[in-house]
Amino acid sequence: MRLFFPFPVDDLHAFKQQLLALSATTNYFCYLDSNNYSNYPYSTFGSLFAIEANAVISINENCLQQLEHFQRTHKDWLFGYLNYDLKNEIEPTLHSAHSDYIQHPIVHFFVPKYLLKIENNNVEIGVQHKDEIADFRVFLEQSIPNQKKQITTSIQHKISKKEYIDTVENIKRNIRRGDIYELNFCQEFFAQNTTINPTQVFQTLNEISKAPFTSFFKTNENYLLCASPERFLKRQGNQLISQPIKGTRKRLKDIQADLHIKNELQNDEKERSENVMIVDLVRNDFARIATQNSVRVEELFGIYSFEQVHQMISTITCSIQPETTFSEIIQAMFPMGSMTGAPKLSAMQWIEKYEHTKRGLFSGAVGYITPKGNFDFNVVIRSILYNAAQQYVSMQTGSAITIDCDAEKEYEECLLKAQALFNALK
Repeated sequence: MRLFFPFPVDDLHAFKQQLLALSATTNYFCYLDSNNYSNYPYSTFGSLFAIEANAVISINENCLQQLEHFQRTHKDWLFGYLNYDLKNEIEPTLHSAHSDYIQHPIVHFFVPKYLLKIENNNVEIGVQHKDEIADFRVFLEQSIPNQKKQITTSIQHKISKKEYIDTVENIKRNIRRGDIYELNFCQEFFAQNTTINPTQVFQTLNEISKAPFTSFFKTNENYLLCASPERFLKRQGNQLISQPIKGTRKRLKDIQADLHIKNELQNDEKERSENVMIVDLVRNDFARIATQNSVRVEELFGIYSFEQVHQMISTITCSIQPETTFSEIIQAMFPMGSMTGAPKLSAMQWIEKYEHTKRGLFSGAVGYITPKGNFDFNVVIRSILYNAAQQYVSMQTGSAITIDCDAEKEYEECLLKAQALFNALK
């Protein structure tokens, strides 16, 4: 039974930086931050830090069954992720054959030794035994800023602009034939023989983006530095919430021009068409596990503004039976439709054909599960993946390809989404 106690802090910002620095001294570390986006629908936490592990599950096969057993065994807070390639277990006709230099496991979760909750400037620590608070204070004193020297090489494109545009035209031919209606096509940007300071890069990225589903996740030599604006799925009692994003515009410094481009996004028929396709996909996925007549579109084409971009976000909810398990929910919903296209299975088959890099944790989900079975997971986008042992940095961005899209504009959208990542690495 995990117990929570007040943990008074004088300087909250400095305390967060001190906690983040602890990642250098442990193999298992997760930091989730909503950046105080209180107006984001169903926002329910400020910051969570999960530090060191009492138990770990890191698996590549029979993942959902093993995870469910792990969850029943520990009945505690779990922090972890679902790799995009979990799709191959959910849909056995799928496979992933592309190169992967990051090498995250398919499913990874850990039970933290120390759990810090920060909300409304109040800090609580969750531990198994009260005397562990004293141990944590000693551990915290070991926190020192990461002075690791950063050696970066030039960022390369996995595919050329010409190849990207040619591929988009091929995808549009698939759409004309009726193979798919929409496909989320992604490309990789990467750097080899590179050493980065993960905490420093993350702090810069978070300052640039201030996203509502920000996460820093470390597992041994693998890092995720994520500034995601998108929620994949949340369970709140017997309710599920999904909030897919489709539709992006760059923020402008001039207030009137920024308002104009925001309104342009709100009324763009192409963006609305892309968004509603994914809304329908989520509704169909929900219908597989929802109680009768409970699926609702609470908000369609909502426009939300972040530091770098305006986004079109829709909110879909449903009710489920109390006994519905995490595995059953993921079996019905994963991966998220906003990162595949429609129909989902066919889109994933064509993604494997057209993309050049295994997505891995990109397009997957990071989050937490509570002892009561509630959970909240983001969509892993706007992220830097780093394998320190391989000295490899990977970033992927994509956009929805539909019959009416302009390949040049889709390419520019990919670069826009990647710009904050490039800037953080500088």
